[in-house]
Amino acid sequence: MTTTSRTDVGGFDDLHASATRLTGLDDFGGGDDYAEGLRVLLSSYAGEAALTPSGSKRTRGLLRGALVSRLLAEAAWQQFPEHAAVVLPRPVFVTGLPRTGTTALHRLLTADPAHQGPELWLTEVPQPRPPRAEWESHPVYLVLRDAYQGLGLDGVHHMGPGQVEECWRLLCQSMTSVSFECTAHIPSYSRWLAGHDWTAAYRRHRRNLQLIGLHDQARRWVLKNPSHLFALDALFAAYPDAVVIQTHRDPRTVIASVCSLNERASAGWSTVFSGPVVGAAQLSLWSRGLRRFRADRARYDASRFIDVRHEDLVADPLRTVETIYERLGSRLAGPARSAVLQTIEVGTPKADHTYDASAYGLTPDVVDRAFRP
Repeated sequence: MTTTSRTDVGGFDDLHASATRLTGLDDFGGGDDYAEGLRVLLSSYAGEAALTPSGSKRTRGLLRGALVSRLLAEAAWQQFPEHAAVVLPRPVFVTGLPRTGTTALHRLLTADPAHQGPELWLTEVPQPRPPRAEWESHPVYLVLRDAYQGLGLDGVHHMGPGQVEECWRLLCQSMTSVSFECTAHIPSYSRWLAGHDWTAAYRRHRRNLQLIGLHDQARRWVLKNPSHLFALDALFAAYPDAVVIQTHRDPRTVIASVCSLNERASAGWSTVFSGPVVGAAQLSLWSRGLRRFRADRARYDASRFIDVRHEDLVADPLRTVETIYERLGSRLAGPARSAVLQTIEVGTPKADHTYDASAYGLTPDVVDRAFRP
């Protein structure tokens, strides 16, 4: 839902008008949980990002897509008022630095038929999840399926509209997401977000899950997103009984990989967001996120957290999942075990992904200092 013929980002009112024309809706919701963030983003894109025509077009699509998702969520909440009564018992949030195995672990955990995760298309077009058999005849799903064909980052990150994905798109409805920083040089927005309260964004995040899972209330939610590192207090305020799984991997490998991912994802979008600019921004962002999470985590009961080392997940994914289930007070058995084994057997499509930290102006010592506890 992010295609557009424009080659400029546009302005605040223009983006709203465009989203309204596309959907026929004009209720962006009460309150002001997104307007300030959108204005800061637009200012930062205009003054700092050095976007190319292609980058401006893609950025306009991202921002308009977030507004479209917001409109659709508001309309669906009114159409299905019963969503407000949906209980989300003890959801599981997978987080950690990017490139630490969060995607693989998330897909293993959501393989369990008793679990649910947010499918990519439903994070863009929030609605009660239709029966899976109907997706291939759903016009919006078909549009997104075609839009995402050939759009993946082979060897870096694999995705499809019907696959469970990160939940950052739900936070983008509030213009509160580090995803914007990962594809553009927007330091003013970065500073604003670093001091911003994410509580309203997570309240909206929860309402979206209540809506999407309206017909699947018996299934436990399993979410994942590295940006949860930045907002543990807001997450627990919205989900008081949540369990958080933190993944761990050597930051030297993590930062080199995430720089490669983000540079490839935004290739051609900007004349400045490449090489050392990407390296400095991503090192600052993720080292700050991990420091904040460590400090916030220390104030909560340790039983609410489960730690997973990337090396253990790779070496023995089944035992890793079994251990998580034990920590959650259950056993991996029956259909859940069969589904996890099948997911392990299928695995993730492999392709070459090479990266070199020096291409981003980073050395091992610089990375070590940034991540030192």
